[in-house]
Amino acid sequence: MEEELEVTPVEETEVVEADTASDAPSEAAVSAAAADGEQEITDEMLDNIADTAIAALQDILKYFNVGEVTIDEYEGDEGELILDITGDDLAVLIGRHGKTLDALQFLVSAITVRTIGFRYPVVIDVEGYKSRQRQKLESIARTSANRAASQHRSIKLRPMTPYERRIVHIALRDDDRVETASEGEGSARHVVVIPL
Repeated sequence: MEEELEVTPVEETEVVEADTASDAPSEAAVSAAAADGEQEITDEMLDNIADTAIAALQDILKYFNVGEVTIDEYEGDEGELILDITGDDLAVLIGRHGKTLDALQFLVSAITVRTIGFRYPVVIDVEGYKSRQRQKLESIARTSANRAASQHRSIKLRPMTPYERRIVHIALRDDDRVETASEGEGSARHVVVIPL
């Protein structure tokens, strides 16, 4: 007997409205307060964020028929919470070009923001898929920076998701030879590597 799932579409504007209307501090406010030493994310707060994100992820995974999975949590290089799912036959969670994984991350992030009252970066990964993609994107970014600097012209990269663009920007932020900018609209938005 199959369970029926009631799906209610959630628009991104709803999440933004809930985030800005909240009395809880925003991610920027928490980061700024932590930088000023006024307030920082305590271990208890981080545990609450992780527990909320893991519970949301487990609730969603019930509908994927993926069997037993393990969810490992750890902190990323940029302070984000990374939840890495491991198990057998998890390709369905990644989807074509990572689209299902992107949607899964969006849902878990939206639920987490709404539950805890402020934005904290949560990354969902499946058996290191995003880690491997990150390495590829960083390599593309470095190669593009080398081309832009040696050819003295801007290099346009393929359209990317916000997460992918962020990786490129971070990878090249300390490179004195180039700067990066995002251009375009919607799904055609891409990074341009500009020589200095």
